This record gives sequence, C-alpha cells and structure tokens, in this order.
Amino acid sequence: MTLPVLRPTQLRSAENGGVLDPLREMAQLHQQMSRLMSTVLGADPGAGTAQGWTPLADVTETDDAYLVDIEVPGVKRKDLTVEVAGGELRVGGEIVEKEKVGWLRHRNRRVGQFAYRTSLPGDIDAEHITADLADGVLTVRVPKTETAKPRRITVNAS
Repeated sequence: MTLPVLRPTQLRSAENGGVLDPLREMAQLHQQMSRLMSTVLGADPGAGTAQGWTPLADVTETDDAYLVDIEVPGVKRKDLTVEVAGGELRVGGEIVEKEKVGWLRHRNRRVGQFAYRTSLPGDIDAEHITADLADGVLTVRVPKTETAKPRRITVNAS
C-alpha cells in the first residue's frame, strides 16, 4: 500500500491563517497512522483487540501451591473478577480510562477490558484459592492437594 506524500504547503491550515502548526500536524499524523494501523491490524494498537488484551503474568510452582502474578496497574479491586472453572483460572477486568484535560499527544498505557486465562493441573485445592491485589500486581495463590505435595521418602539401608 502506498501512502500519499504531503508537502508542507498542503499541511497549511486555513484555521491558523496558513501558518504551520507542528503540534497540530503531529496530532493529525498520529490520527492517520492510528487509522492505518486499525485498517491493517483490525484493531486500535493502543487498546488491544476487540475482545480485550492480555496482561503480563508469571506462574510459579512451589512445594504447596501455584502462584500466578498478574500485572494490573491502576485496576481497582471492584473492577476484577477471578474464577476457576473446568481446570482453568480466569481473571478479567477493566482499566478505566481517566478523563483527560487537554490534547492527548501520546498513549502507551492500556485501557479497557482485559482477560487472562491459564490451565491448572488436576491436583489443586479449588476451595482454598486466594487472590490479593497489592502495588498493581494481582497474586492468585492456588494451593495443591495434600496428595500432590512432595513428600520425602526415607531410604532404608540393609
């Protein structure tokens, strides 16, 4: 796909008396690029996909539990859902966009709906799962059943 090349004379605006406004031009260029990316990728690159986006996460296994740490900066507890169904941990929520004053010139932070899913092994104690939110990280602790916990076996010598 070839984009038209705009000459500086074509960027002059009647609104500002024919004088170039670099900030306005950058905003217009950003809007054009966003529309192009939306057309090519089928989604707004700053907002994720139509189904939402997936936050970054780490899954760690300890002797007695699986720990899932999910980055959700700016999310309030009331905007989160955590559930276990069919051997799958599902975390969902929304980062609500704050009202901005002035012109938005650049966006890197994600806003909107998000979802994280991971499969869990069959040896979990689903009744004792806990979820804690602190410093922008949701930590879900999925305890193992007693039979799944490692046991030390005594070695007998003859």
